[in-house]
Amino acid sequence: MYPIIAPSLLSANFLDLKKDIIMLNKSTADWFHIDVMDGVFVPNISFGFSIIKQIALLAEKPLDVHLMIVDPDRYIENFKNAGAHWLSVQYEACTHLHRTVGRIKSNDMKAGVVLNPHTPVTVLEDVISDLDLVLLMSVNPGFGGQSFIENTYNKIANLKELIERKNAQALIQIDGGVNASNASKLVNAGAQVLVAGNYVFGAPDPHKAIQKLKDI
Repeated sequence: MYPIIAPSLLSANFLDLKKDIIMLNKSTADWFHIDVMDGVFVPNISFGFSIIKQIALLAEKPLDVHLMIVDPDRYIENFKNAGAHWLSVQYEACTHLHRTVGRIKSNDMKAGVVLNPHTPVTVLEDVISDLDLVLLMSVNPGFGGQSFIENTYNKIANLKELIERKNAQALIQIDGGVNASNASKLVNAGAQVLVAGNYVFGAPDPHKAIQKLKDI
C-alpha cells in the first residue's frame, strides 16, 4: 500500500493540463497533489477554485489539496465543493487549529496539517489524534524545484514517535525535493505519502518515474 505517490500538479504543463491529468489517471500514482497559494502566506499564486473544479472533473483519483494561504477557515466549504478529498492547512496560518481541523472533517474531507521546515513536530502534541495526515515540508513552501532539507529525516522520526505514543492514525507525508535518490530513505524513516513534482513531470517518462517511487 505504501508509499502513496501524489504527483504535484504545480509542476505540470499548464498549457496542456488535461494531458497531464489523463497521464496521472493512467499511471500508478495514487493521488493528485494540488498546492494552493495566495501570494500572502507564500510569495507565489497558484490554483483557484475554478481550476480545481476542472481538475476534479477529469481526475480519477483523490485530490490532495494543500493550502498555503492565510485564514484558510474562510474557504473550507469552497474546497469541498471544488472536489477536494484531503485538505491540509498550514499550522503557521491557523490561530484555532483544532476548530479548523474539525470544520474540515465536518465537511467530509480528510484533515491534514502542514509544518514548515522550522516548525517542530511537538506543536502537534494536542491535536495529532484528530488528524488524518501530517505533511512535513522538506523545502520552504512557495516554489517548486528547491533542494531537499536533510533535517527532514529527523523530523519524520520525531513525528512517527509522536503518532505511536498517542496511538494516532495520521499518515506522514513529505513534500519538497522528493526523488528516486531519497525516496527509499524517507520511507524507511517512516514516510507513507510522497509528493513529487519536478521529478515526475520533468522526467522523460513520467510513468516510469512514478513507478520507480512506487517500487521503493
